This record gives sequence, C-alpha cells and structure tokens, in this order.
Amino acid sequence: MKNLIVGVIVSALSFSVFANTESPYVGQESRKIKALSQQEIEGYLNGKGLEFAKAAELNQFPGPSHVLKVAKELNLTEEQTKRTQEIFDSMKSKATMLGNQFVEKERELDRQFSSGAINANSLKILLSDIGALQANIRHVHLNAHLDQKALLTKHQIYMYDQLRGYSTPDNNGTKHHH
Repeated sequence: MKNLIVGVIVSALSFSVFANTESPYVGQESRKIKALSQQEIEGYLNGKGLEFAKAAELNQFPGPSHVLKVAKELNLTEEQTKRTQEIFDSMKSKATMLGNQFVEKERELDRQFSSGAINANSLKILLSDIGALQANIRHVHLNAHLDQKALLTKHQIYMYDQLRGYSTPDNNGTKHHH
C-alpha cells in the first residue's frame, strides 16, 4: 500500500511538472491568423518594412523612409527629397498591395487547417503562394534601398549611417566607429 501511495504521488507530481511546461505558443491560439501577430498583420497591410531590408540597411544602403526623417541633417537637395519621396511612395504602394495578398493567403492557410480541409496538395500550393509573396515583398523593400543609395552621395550615406548609429567600414572592409 505504501508503494502504491508513493507511486501515485510521484505520478501526480510528474504529471503536474509536465502539465506546467507551457508551449511558447500559449495565447496565440486565439489570434485571428495563428501564424501572425496583430503587429505583423498591420505591418503587412500597411506596407511596413518588417525588417525585410535589414541586409541593405546594415550594409550602407539607406532606406527611403529613414532618409526622409533625416533629410535636413543629410542636406538633401530639393530633387533628392522629391525623388526619395517618390521611391518611398512606390515602395509603400507595392508592399501594401502584396502585403494584403500575403495576409489573405495566411488567412486561407489558417482557415484550411482550422476546418480540417487542408491536404498535401492545397498545403503545397498555399505555401508556394505565401513564399512567392513574401519574396516579392522583400524585393520591393530591398529594391527601394538600391534606388535610394544611387540617389545619395558617399558623404550622405556616411552621415546617414552615423545618424542611425551604425558603424562604418574602413578601407580594409572591417567595421569600426568614427
């Protein structure tokens, strides 16, 4: 009997420890689209960067949104300011359109899993569509950084990096702070 009681207590404690091991997904089951936070959804729907252009931004390819915010400090010409605004507006418009399509595809993926209607074929098609949309959104953002860099002088790019708090490469390609 004593062994039985000890066994029950050990089992209960083991189950309690196991039951309290929370998944990092706890609370996300109530999301509108399970795979996306509300902030991510809003970012996609509004053409936000969502860190898609980090490879450009951190390698001396400024982004138009941030350039506009520091236009005065960069001493942008009227033409540079006008062209930067055009780059930004085009990027935002394209990213918003694609972002809306992306969110709808994620919503469809969530619906199919939720209803149990998902199968290997529909999964493959949806993931292909989602991947292509995400690649296109990233392309829009990165391409805007390419266009922006071509518009600025080397000194303006250097100043931009300083204003953003980035270190800049020296002549040997290694990074250091000025």
